[in-house]
Amino acid sequence: MVDATASFDGKRLAAIQASSRALRGDAAGLSVSVTAAEGLAAYAAFCRSALCAPAQSAAWVLNWAAEVKPDLLIATLELEGKPAFALALEVVRRGPLRVAQFMGGRHANGNFCASEPQWLINPDITAVRSMLAAIARSRPDIDLIALERLLPDLDGIANPLASLDHFASPNLSLAVDLSGGFDALLLRASGKRKRKKHRSQTRKFEAVGSHRRIEASSADEVERLLDAFFEMKEQRFRKMGIANVFGDDRTRAFFRGLFTQALDEDKPCFVLHGLEVAGKLRAVTGSSRSGRRLICEFGAIAEDDLANTSPGDFLFFDNIQDACRSGFAVYDFSVGDEPYKRLWCDIETRHFEVLVPLTLKGRALGLALRQGARLKAFVKNSPMIWRLTKMLRRKAAGQAQPTAGEDDA
Repeated sequence: MVDATASFDGKRLAAIQASSRALRGDAAGLSVSVTAAEGLAAYAAFCRSALCAPAQSAAWVLNWAAEVKPDLLIATLELEGKPAFALALEVVRRGPLRVAQFMGGRHANGNFCASEPQWLINPDITAVRSMLAAIARSRPDIDLIALERLLPDLDGIANPLASLDHFASPNLSLAVDLSGGFDALLLRASGKRKRKKHRSQTRKFEAVGSHRRIEASSADEVERLLDAFFEMKEQRFRKMGIANVFGDDRTRAFFRGLFTQALDEDKPCFVLHGLEVAGKLRAVTGSSRSGRRLICEFGAIAEDDLANTSPGDFLFFDNIQDACRSGFAVYDFSVGDEPYKRLWCDIETRHFEVLVPLTLKGRALGLALRQGARLKAFVKNSPMIWRLTKMLRRKAAGQAQPTAGEDDA
């Protein structure tokens, strides 16, 4: 988040206002537009040639707009009449304040705004500041622009927002290098033990019935896997004593639309996998495909008689093996540092946050969010304090023992 500390002129940031008049000398032909829902079609057209993360893709943005119906804005930086950089944001309330954030809220991770590849070679950060100023003028009701969980780079191309003031996200993102294929990966990652465990799990599954890995290839399968996932998450979050970020009907409709529409693509950008044992789904993952990276956006296991056999680990084994066969270079577990991820991962990525306060109230909120991120990072980097925090959270929810594969939150 940009931690802007410039002086204010009344309620608006003087520095943000001034930036709109400070385009660099070679900025001829640059223009900025800020639109609402009428800008979605142009944004989707831009995404066909732009570089962007899955949560900024046209599929994600259009489905979120259709199902959640947010108060949205599309800010576009154009060069010679063609889009070069675009922000697709929703305006939400955080207490009494209005905050512009990436569409999807906490579901949007590893963010990288839609950008024209050639523009990224020498991005004009002054023009980006001018875009932020245009948002402030167009939407004077917004207190803060919060661009969270930003990727430092995408496919080796640096994120232009890293040139703004920023700070580290509190949570790590973990991934595994698939170089050399699955056998080579296992040689680097305790493969003998992993294969032995996988065989043992297979025998346990076969003892209660047949098992299979499913990749959703029809609307009915998408519905079945997501229904199972939502139920798994409902139980898990209740036991952990935290809010269910998948509980809202509009959020669920968004994911149904996202994964169903992806089926129309030759190579779906979003895909669901499930582990079925004895006719019941025991684990589900939802993933996005981004270049040569397969990203696990979410996952869950059933709290039933087979939970102790680690069906989630079994499904990850098969998913990673399939990712290797499919030619992916990286399997990304996304945000959150958990033991089950550490069993595989050899790549750590620290996302960053950019906060742009537009009012005095927004500046106060920005400072609070920054301090909150520091506190969260301190807690999670202290194993003893983090264990105590999770224990207290479980006790508040009436859960005495940790659940298997407890999520990072």
